[in-house]
Amino acid sequence: MGLFSQRPHSERTVNWLQQSGLHPLLARLYAARGLESPNELSLDLKQLISPADLKNCLSTATLLADILEKNESILIVADYDCDGATACAVGLRGLRMLGGPETPIQFLVPNRFTMGYGLTPEVVELAAQQQPKPKYLITVDNGIASEAGVERALELGMEVIVTDHHLPGDRLPKAKAIVNPNQPGCAFPSKALAGVGVMFYVLVALRAELRKRGKFTNETQPKLENLLDLVALGTVADVAQLDRNNRVLVSNGLKRIRAGISQAGIQALFQAATRDPRKANTFDLGFAIGPRLNAAGRLADMTLGIRLLLTDNTDEAMTLAYELDRINRERRVIEIGMQEAALAHLAEDQLAGTMSQRNSICLWNSEWHQGVVGIVASRLKERFNRPAIVFAPADGNSGEELRGSGRSLTGFHLRDALDLVSKREPGLILKFGGHAMAAGLTIHKNDFERFDACFQQVASELLNDELLERRHLHDGALEASEFTPEIGDLLAEEIWGQGFPQPVFYGEFEVTQQSLMKEKHLRLMLRPLGTAHGKPADKPLTAVWFNRTQSLPAKAKLAYRLVTDRYQGQARVQLMIEAHDENPGS
Repeated sequence: MGLFSQRPHSERTVNWLQQSGLHPLLARLYAARGLESPNELSLDLKQLISPADLKNCLSTATLLADILEKNESILIVADYDCDGATACAVGLRGLRMLGGPETPIQFLVPNRFTMGYGLTPEVVELAAQQQPKPKYLITVDNGIASEAGVERALELGMEVIVTDHHLPGDRLPKAKAIVNPNQPGCAFPSKALAGVGVMFYVLVALRAELRKRGKFTNETQPKLENLLDLVALGTVADVAQLDRNNRVLVSNGLKRIRAGISQAGIQALFQAATRDPRKANTFDLGFAIGPRLNAAGRLADMTLGIRLLLTDNTDEAMTLAYELDRINRERRVIEIGMQEAALAHLAEDQLAGTMSQRNSICLWNSEWHQGVVGIVASRLKERFNRPAIVFAPADGNSGEELRGSGRSLTGFHLRDALDLVSKREPGLILKFGGHAMAAGLTIHKNDFERFDACFQQVASELLNDELLERRHLHDGALEASEFTPEIGDLLAEEIWGQGFPQPVFYGEFEVTQQSLMKEKHLRLMLRPLGTAHGKPADKPLTAVWFNRTQSLPAKAKLAYRLVTDRYQGQARVQLMIEAHDENPGS
């Protein structure tokens, strides 16, 4: 259910893009995603925005060049998700490439269950115990909100360089340097850089500074582009907006993976996920490779994932990748149990009539695992089209605190909503941080009902019926001649993702057969109908609707993705059904 509407596009732009040699279907899809001229089609590395536009990037590069020349000790403090892990690997590999193998550089990734998020004073004290004691801490994918941690570092004789992309709080930490496109006064045109993208930019600026100092020439300089597979993985897995700058980074990273010249760890993850790296796409990174890496931070220790990304030994990489695959399977089992419990709780609320009056979902359970709350929040948000926050007991504090992870809808800025709750009820939220679409927070267990009521009040003020109405944006109909494996391959090669969505088409079909697979997925045979498709297709098309058991009528208007399915050397079209328009005339 919901509103179905076609993405608008300019026919003039479509014609212009076509005239430049772009496939007619891609011209239509690109125009509907905001491209305005053929000049925007190139995703060559030369199209990247200059590091000079990123506030403090050049001065931080100068500082790092001095540090490398003096051979001073560095410790990278990572975050425990895929973006943090890839940013850490990019930082370590890049600094070793630029400074030399003898550069004294280590990494530390905090345990999310005992130390919380970011550069906390506890993390800093752990950092100070490393041998040798680091003189500089470099945060990746965290640090912008770590006022207390930076102060503790200074007390212990360590300087902090913050590289981050999260939104800052009211005050910035007193770090030696801060590189973050979202900090006040930064005019960098792309605010969508992931943490790994920020670290990559710092390295590009550092290489230019070292080149200026005569350490190497254009011909002899280290090839930082060798790290772009890691940048692509972290960017896609963190669901960063794929504006043009990020599409340049991701496109060039995917080229390396497809060419078989990616890091040993990424090749091993593709093998563990039974994916073909030669046909790697953003879907693989976001839904097969990223989750396996993330699983380490969710249930175990992200050190495992970072070790995988740092090794050049194929056998070690395979061992670590299969261990991550095992942890990811364990994560799925926990997630399914939590999701079923959450849905049962919500079903009781629906029976009581309270769910229909709510604009948000807040849940907690003493049995839930804090490593999986974000995924469950995401599933609930998708299912109910409401901002969702899921809490679990925080470890190491006798269960008096709850840690929550939230996911939001477009148009409802989750971090700003939490900020509003915090200002209205001082002390209610112990700490929080995040983005528009995702955020994390900690509260006292005894304050859950009060938080739920306050968050619901904020949600009811900021959300309206239009935002809460589920919207299905599509790209119109396909011609009968476009239901081909070649079109499926063409679409699979493009860079789709957050802010540059994968194409979803819409059309009317005759349902010639339908049956259930594994008792939970609908398998269909469909024949396109209507003038939009041109002449009817000769053969019915196979289609799958995952997690749908309800049958369809004999004729149905459907939103679908077109993919190419390969089996025993044969390529065929398959439609992946996304939604059924039950009220096409309304």
